[in-house]
Amino acid sequence: MVQVKEYRIRNNCTLDEYKIAQLYAVAQMSLNETGSGEGVEVIKNEPYDNEKGKGQYTFKIYHCANRVPAAIRAIMPKDALILHEEAWNGYPHCKTITTSPWMKESFKIITETMHRSDRGDAENALNAPQDVLNQREIVYLDVSHDDEIKSAYKKEEDPKLYKSTKTGRGPLTGDWALTCDPVMTCYKLVTVEFKWWPFQSVVEPIIVSWMRKAMLVLHRQLFCDTDEWCDMTIEQLRALEDETQKKLLDKRHQESTTQTNFD
Repeated sequence: MVQVKEYRIRNNCTLDEYKIAQLYAVAQMSLNETGSGEGVEVIKNEPYDNEKGKGQYTFKIYHCANRVPAAIRAIMPKDALILHEEAWNGYPHCKTITTSPWMKESFKIITETMHRSDRGDAENALNAPQDVLNQREIVYLDVSHDDEIKSAYKKEEDPKLYKSTKTGRGPLTGDWALTCDPVMTCYKLVTVEFKWWPFQSVVEPIIVSWMRKAMLVLHRQLFCDTDEWCDMTIEQLRALEDETQKKLLDKRHQESTTQTNFD
């Protein structure tokens, strides 16, 4: 059965700031998770202007044989764990499609995201059709909570302990998401399809859980890096992405990494 989740992630930043913050956090996580032949390979990172609109297009290959949950590694061949990701970032709307060339049409993850200046209370931020709304489960992710990610916990990436020197934001405690200023929300509508009998009913929930934890870790890092990205311009960010792309190419073949463990 196809899994449909709508994650709502509230962040203590403005809508404009998040555009930079998200890209910065993704670049840093890509570096941290790359090494020993695994990690992220950036194939394309270029502007687009077509029938989809305007924005930034990326095509990445994820070499993740040892980075997916152990239960998936146990049943999937190594070639199936090379994933292709295409993304169209037309902020505030973004769409990402992840596939496996080995599994072809039997595996697909589609993530559509809308970013809004609110506290996560929009009923249908992505204008999803009624059949999707009937299937979706709304899940609020609180970046201050770490119960789900004990194995990936880092004190320096704990929003409950971090206070930004430049902005004065933080720590995020109590009902911070209902009271903080500024605030914005990422609405992520995630559809996971894994059509490989008899493993579908087992693997789809594992993928959903892994993605949920990855999003939580990314946004915890994002907040705790506020002082790193809060003064950046989009031009500086694109230069950082170019530099990161070159580093990833070298790093993937040179060294081992301390991968984030979600098992």
